Amino acid sequence: MTSEPATQALFLGAGPHMTCGVGQFTRLLQETIEKLEPGSCTSLTLTRSEGTVGELWRAVGSARNVVCNFPLVAWKRVIVRPLLAMAMARLRGRRVVLVQHEWGGLHWLRRVTYMPALLLADSIVMFSPLVRRELAADSIVGWTAEKCVLAPLPPNIESPPGIVDSKLRQRLAAARENGRLVIGHFGSIYPGKQPNALLHIGAILKARGLRPLIAYIGSFIRATDNVEEQFHARAAELDLTDDVIVSGFVASDHEVFGLFSEIDAFCYPLGEGLTARRSSVLTSVQSGRPVIVTGPAEPDEFDHHPRFKELIDRGAIVLVARGSDDDVYADRIAAALQWPSVHAPFDFDGWWRDVAEAVKAQF
Repeated sequence: MTSEPATQALFLGAGPHMTCGVGQFTRLLQETIEKLEPGSCTSLTLTRSEGTVGELWRAVGSARNVVCNFPLVAWKRVIVRPLLAMAMARLRGRRVVLVQHEWGGLHWLRRVTYMPALLLADSIVMFSPLVRRELAADSIVGWTAEKCVLAPLPPNIESPPGIVDSKLRQRLAAARENGRLVIGHFGSIYPGKQPNALLHIGAILKARGLRPLIAYIGSFIRATDNVEEQFHARAAELDLTDDVIVSGFVASDHEVFGLFSEIDAFCYPLGEGLTARRSSVLTSVQSGRPVIVTGPAEPDEFDHHPRFKELIDRGAIVLVARGSDDDVYADRIAAALQWPSVHAPFDFDGWWRDVAEAVKAQF
């Protein structure tokens, strides 16, 4: 006689030490669903030393649903075990809910490793219509887009009640006191976010005599395509080596928002345009500083995400038409110097309840 599963959902994770966006999202999602339905969730940590085959089998059997926020960064060294857990879930008649953040922007090798997860999933949660269209256009697994549902993505980081000072914050503050224009770019640095495009805009502002200092608050994603080397080479070509700062990993939210307090404007020139999966943009908005971003590729991008759309409608996010040249971005950044900081209420818990309800609906 088979016993009834004890919990509603098993979340596969990489443990509390995993501080990347993937790990934070998984923990916050589980915590929010737990608040909505106490006792409904459990988790299993998968690392090189944790998550044996026996543990996987028992954990999968204890839950009605297995939720896998599939590896963008966190699990690249233990990628087989999440797939094994998903296969076990299907074998044992459990429902598999896959959370998939990207597709077309991924390196082709990563897409290959993600394909088994798409095949094993009963439901695929995505955050952007553009990403869903990218998957649907895939010649091999495009049919799996039929399993996709859209959910509203919240930011991983909430603006804290206070900030923490740091040497980098002091450096940014000194630059502003000396009349420099401090431009911010938050989050992981990788080709999909076009970090080099912001360098071109910085060069235009420098030529105009505005003395920009571009602060990339984040670190480069380790990849096979020499992103960091190419970035620094391009900065040197544009004579911006001394006008660019890359913070690297920032330890706390208080320190992140301490750096944000010394930013004049954020800018994200995105080749694909703004999508509803850009949580780094949502984090930047909480600073109260202008956030200048390339407009979306399609008008329906935010139809499923009214909170994101409201930020655009009230001007917290300033859209630049796709196809605009770098001078237009430079104009918007220069104009931002005249705009006051506006710290509007941000219902962080409400954003997370929205996505938790959307994921729970797949159970």
